[in-house]
Amino acid sequence: MAERHGEVMGRYSAAATALVLILTLVLAGFLPIVLLGIGTPLSGDSYLLRVTLFTLLQAGLSTFLSIALALPVARALARQSFPGRGLIVKLFGLPLALPAIVAVLGLTGIYGAHGLLGGIIPLYGFTGILLAHVFFNFPMAARMILTAYDAIPPEHFRLAAQLDFSGRALWRLVEWPHLRTALPGIAILIFLLCTASFTVVLTLGGGPQATTLEVAIYQALRFDFDPQRAVTLALIQLVICTILALLTQRFGMTLAASSSLRLEITRYDGRSIRSRMIDILFIAMALLIFLPPLLAIVVDGLMTFHVSTLLLRAVATSLALGISSAIIATLLGWPLAQAAARGALWPRLSSVASLAALMLPPAVLATGWFVLLVRSGIAVPPSVLVVAMSSLAALPFVYTTLAPAVAVEAARYDRLCASLGISGFARFRHIDVPALKKPLGLAFIMAAVVSLGDLTAILLLGSQDLVTLPALIYRQMGSYRSADAAGTALVLAAFVLGLVALADRWRVARD
Repeated sequence: MAERHGEVMGRYSAAATALVLILTLVLAGFLPIVLLGIGTPLSGDSYLLRVTLFTLLQAGLSTFLSIALALPVARALARQSFPGRGLIVKLFGLPLALPAIVAVLGLTGIYGAHGLLGGIIPLYGFTGILLAHVFFNFPMAARMILTAYDAIPPEHFRLAAQLDFSGRALWRLVEWPHLRTALPGIAILIFLLCTASFTVVLTLGGGPQATTLEVAIYQALRFDFDPQRAVTLALIQLVICTILALLTQRFGMTLAASSSLRLEITRYDGRSIRSRMIDILFIAMALLIFLPPLLAIVVDGLMTFHVSTLLLRAVATSLALGISSAIIATLLGWPLAQAAARGALWPRLSSVASLAALMLPPAVLATGWFVLLVRSGIAVPPSVLVVAMSSLAALPFVYTTLAPAVAVEAARYDRLCASLGISGFARFRHIDVPALKKPLGLAFIMAAVVSLGDLTAILLLGSQDLVTLPALIYRQMGSYRSADAAGTALVLAAFVLGLVALADRWRVARD
């Protein structure tokens, strides 16, 4: 019994250590902002008001457009069965997996001044930001709405067919009651992602008239050397993102599947020629939005790719920083998941700790760290700061992957291990590792994907000597070397998509 008690306390102490470390990093970014923000006027500055309104406006319109497109596309995929449907659903996961700087380069190759469809729409400014956000978010929204469709009990469609429901009646009485519980969570998540968008606005923004809070903080620190303005902007950003992150957590459970017989869903609607044509039209429109930029990345990259010393250095730096960040994020997420599976208060504590990067966006965190280091005179290598920020950004992916698997493993083996006297390292080696090696590997891969494509941390906290693949692409685009940028983007995309493919295989093997 004493040995069992010691093992439990050891798990909680490890989780407490991870929690303290996360809290330290968060407070180091939060407290300097609060202390400097005391007495700082938050109103009366037209620039602050304009940036805040633009941030909310572009996020709101991007969210509306993404969901307005995703709803009919998801409905078409839900009720039509055709060869290649599964491939399209998988392709919808690519834009979200791509680093933002790579996707922006693909959009430039299609809609830029020298792109395939150059001149059709103005790519730089408000329109370009909306287009990029829709490119990223409507496929994700479509997949999440499709998940909500899969949660509708199959017997509801069978009963609707027996009652000869029209398409409108089916939508009003069967589909919409289920979807409306999922849509608020999806909308808030997209709004949060667009509010904290950095790379898209930095590369496609049209100057002061198209600047969000996240980019304005970066400009205040790096170009205007105005920490006071950065603090004021960071406080506004902090309030908005904290509210949105809490709302995301509140509505995050709305996608849970409803209780049903879980039979294979058979749809009896959408079989008329008119319905099929409408569904095909929406699916084709969706493909025309997100496929051309992806193809542009591949074609332009293959045509312009060449190996250089700077490219090899950027690859080595990206891998070193990405692997380091993934290791730290996994080491932080593991004890939090272990404690959440066994303690009454720990599920809430662990969940909130994993959302630290959402509640305190990178620009806010960087501002606080910048002010703290300048005031204290402490010299910290930029690589350490970049790894710390990337680890916090990857932590939500690690925790959400590990927590359900650890909970199942604890329920299955805790009593058996206690009765056999297996604990400590022996438990970890003989029970935990064999049972959880798939979720652990998947969590590590997802953390590496997030870290490899991160441009925010390297621009906010890096130095000129610290060159990663996203930073190299940004520099090449800034110096109008679009051909070199395309080749570098192809390398980064290959690394990231290769890791995503590995993660999918790992997930299938785990299932």
